[in-house]
Amino acid sequence: MAAGELKPKWGQPLTGIISFIVFTGIAWGLWYLLSDPRGPIHSFPYPFVLYLAMMILVGLWQHMFLGDWPFENIPQPARGIIETIVNLGLVWFVIHVVFYRILGLGFNFLSQSNLEALAAGGSYIAQFTDAAGAVATCGKEIVLEKLVAGSARYAERAVVCFVLIGFFSYPFITILFGKWPVRPSDLKQPAAGLAEFAWASLWTMIFYTVLIVPFWGLLYGKLFGTSIGLNFPWWANIGGTPHVHWVFGWWEWMIVLLFMTANVWRMKPWSAINLPQPWKGLVSFFIIFVLGYAIALTLVKIAPAWLPDMTAALEHNNKDSMVRFLWYHAAEIAGMTLIPFLMWHHYFDDMVPMDDKDSWAAFWFRTLGVGIAAVVLYIFFYYINFGYWGLGNSHMAHDIAERLLHGESLIWNFWWIIPLLWNEWFFHKWPFYSHEH
Repeated sequence: MAAGELKPKWGQPLTGIISFIVFTGIAWGLWYLLSDPRGPIHSFPYPFVLYLAMMILVGLWQHMFLGDWPFENIPQPARGIIETIVNLGLVWFVIHVVFYRILGLGFNFLSQSNLEALAAGGSYIAQFTDAAGAVATCGKEIVLEKLVAGSARYAERAVVCFVLIGFFSYPFITILFGKWPVRPSDLKQPAAGLAEFAWASLWTMIFYTVLIVPFWGLLYGKLFGTSIGLNFPWWANIGGTPHVHWVFGWWEWMIVLLFMTANVWRMKPWSAINLPQPWKGLVSFFIIFVLGYAIALTLVKIAPAWLPDMTAALEHNNKDSMVRFLWYHAAEIAGMTLIPFLMWHHYFDDMVPMDDKDSWAAFWFRTLGVGIAAVVLYIFFYYINFGYWGLGNSHMAHDIAERLLHGESLIWNFWWIIPLLWNEWFFHKWPFYSHEH
């Protein structure tokens, strides 16, 4: 075994089982303290979702782009503790300074504090002075309650949409393009990480503008009058709904396929593409887009075969759209794969009954295994109703249709992976793995 290589402290599969139990305990305990409606803070779903999403994205910047600079040489567990504290500080800075105060100078829809300030008097209606000096109103009146209610929190949701885009648009530069065009080069940290961050941010803003902003144009067009500055969703006739959940459905599957590549797929099948960068990355990106959309669309088409009658639940939910729900549920199904493939790769070491972990047989074995595990988690969350008795989601106290419509399993699955990612990224698998010298 090479010097410095990590070795599971108790062998496999015991190390994987112990780490799974520990991560579940940490995630579940912190959920009760911070999010569970029965707990002391009960911040579910907002602003809890906003902070958990940004924690993962900022952690990705710290680890994948900066290589844990400048803390990479600090011994564990001090390094992990320091990086966690830095992460929390950066999360606050990105949300409350970058989005709310800096970007908020130009875009109110990205600043929750701006929206609340506008309606601080109880309601707000846009006014302007015409050429004759008379004061005129523009648009529709909006009341404070609509901006701060748990069902609204519009700017927080807009920032979460940015994070969703970023879950793909930041790491795909590293995973598919091998950090091109920043690498290969002799750039040192933090210059290399900041260069990659800037390059990925350009693509993030392009994707966000094309796929997310039109939905907010539609929303504020309805609230304030006619949206001129922001366009309306261009995808309504494609996806059958103008809702941003059309994007969520297939984009979440793109995220899953991207990270399956770097984890249980061990860079297959893209490793078979014998092209230089950026062509290899572009081909891989196109295939992931096609596969992600095809999987999501397939689920939208076949999900009604196992779903109960959703008519009454949708009617009670402000006459909700079945198509909107199906696209979002496709994203929730994608989220069910997160725990299986991350655990299998990082803490069960991609173990398979085959001799060669990198063989195509091993590739298909792990792919099928992740799918089966995702089905088990789906049943556990919705039908055994973990979302109610385990997480305190009051909507899940009702029948299965209500559980499916309001379950928010995607939030729990992303929350669960934070202890795993922190342990792998910041704590370098301490104390579950030891270094062999």
